[in-house]
Amino acid sequence: MDRLPKFAKELLRFSATHPQFILFGNVYDIFPLPLSEEDRYIPYPLTKYLGELLTIYSNYELVVEYVPLEGFQFVSGKAEIYKEITKRELPDRIVALIDVYETIKHIITNKEHKCAVLINFGSRMTEISCNRDYPDFMYHMFRLSLQQNPTGNPPTFNPVLFIVDKDNDIPAWYILENPRVRTIPIPKPDFEIRRYIAKVVLPRVKGWSELSEDKKEDVLKTFVDMTSGMYSREMLAIVQLAIREDLSASEIGESIRRYKVGVPDNPWAKIDKDKLLRAEEYLRRRVMGQEQAIKRTADILRRAYFNLSGTQYSRYSTRPKGVLFFVGPTGVGKTEMAKALAELIFGSEHNYIRFDMSEFSQEHTNQRLIGAPPGYVGYETGGELTNAVKQNPFSVILFDEIEKAHPRILDIFLQILDDGRLTSAKGETVYFSESIIIFTSNLGVAQRVKPDMSYEEICEKLMEEIHNFFKYSIVRPEILNRIGENIVVFDFIRPETARLIMEKMLNNIRFKLEEEKGISLIISDKVKEKLYQEIVKDLSMGGRGIGNKLEVLFVNPLSRLLFELFPKEGSTVYIEDIYNDGVEGWRLEGSL
Repeated sequence: MDRLPKFAKELLRFSATHPQFILFGNVYDIFPLPLSEEDRYIPYPLTKYLGELLTIYSNYELVVEYVPLEGFQFVSGKAEIYKEITKRELPDRIVALIDVYETIKHIITNKEHKCAVLINFGSRMTEISCNRDYPDFMYHMFRLSLQQNPTGNPPTFNPVLFIVDKDNDIPAWYILENPRVRTIPIPKPDFEIRRYIAKVVLPRVKGWSELSEDKKEDVLKTFVDMTSGMYSREMLAIVQLAIREDLSASEIGESIRRYKVGVPDNPWAKIDKDKLLRAEEYLRRRVMGQEQAIKRTADILRRAYFNLSGTQYSRYSTRPKGVLFFVGPTGVGKTEMAKALAELIFGSEHNYIRFDMSEFSQEHTNQRLIGAPPGYVGYETGGELTNAVKQNPFSVILFDEIEKAHPRILDIFLQILDDGRLTSAKGETVYFSESIIIFTSNLGVAQRVKPDMSYEEICEKLMEEIHNFFKYSIVRPEILNRIGENIVVFDFIRPETARLIMEKMLNNIRFKLEEEKGISLIISDKVKEKLYQEIVKDLSMGGRGIGNKLEVLFVNPLSRLLFELFPKEGSTVYIEDIYNDGVEGWRLEGSL
């Protein structure tokens, strides 16, 4: 009795006080039934488990199951008792619900035998019944619950057990203010059940017998801990996957990873170590003037490679590979850093997923991320976030301008950051354990910092603003706690960095012109210096601001000049000077 799960103990205890039960939750799993011998179990599906539970632990003489469209089936006990009570044989194909009710009534109102009836797939009955069959059936069962009386010594009920997916699959009026009906949730397997299953199935995996006892215990513990929150059937599937893909017992963690993400390839294992060693060098080519941010990001990236994120809390952490919070002025490289990470790790910016959180300022927009609830428009399509990660679990996921999202939507990130998983509206679990999560924010930039401040002063002001926002403005300190020390502050674009960005953008223009039109462009130092002097007059808008100015100062005048000269393919255009004529604005002087 002590080794029984809570729901089983509750059922046995209250069978003396309640004639009907509603069991919901994890109803399609397998459940190990403990035997009298120490540490011995037999795994059963739920209906068989309940039948054996009632006959072994509570001396019920007959347990039958009703399945819609199929009729009554024997579960446990003595089948001849069914014939004695109903004058019919098992299995008994009774389809009409009024006849089903009459049969149930005969079974549970008999005075000679302790019997129980399981009504399986109760959530489906509304979909397959005709006309008023189902409402009439439920009304009769409701009346029956009020009329039943316990029998025997000690007195107990002959209970009816509805097995449904969710407790609200049974009409509310049936349960409301009805003390004769008890609702019992069935949770996913706890630690003890998972440990038993692990002991039974792991010996089937290659290499188990060759392991030492200490190593076996270590593999067992890994399996049990890493399958927390999973179904027993999923544990069996993981072992079957390991056997199918020829993984050894010591590689059971890899089998769990493949089961969760759905693909055998692991891009993390294929990353060039030298590439990670020189991560700062690569990131500097994409993001300029952010030395502190680059160093912090590279450290987190190397930590992610060795799967050390969250290991200070647990060896079996399933948290995302890395979590970063980029904060700083607009246009300084926060989004570009996310793209650079995606290309550095996975070889392509296609593994970069961006969500503009200003689109999620209303509470109900969380449905866009995880999907609409059942019965609502869009339920079938699922959520944008859960779909994206399910399709490509190896991604850099950027949540841009996080402060603009509704605070209730931020609660979604608690599960992602802590457990590395998220449950969609469809009930599907999506795993983020192979992803890097990046948040960006402009918090406090407009109000508290200026370009002439030192980087250290900017860090102090912005960190204070972030803490105030999460702790006091939206009262979500738990989110900040899960982000931890992974907040990376970006500096303003300084004049020396502005020159590098300008040079890079000018080179992009030159390469584009040569690649598509076959025209070479040579820009004099005089022109570059004049452009630079105009650009550094205001760097408050960052790299995007530099690009916007170059469009006005250089790209537009260049387009006019090219039309005037109309160079042929293979020609070279020399840009010799730039000036503002006050009429048409900025103009370029150039020649072929």
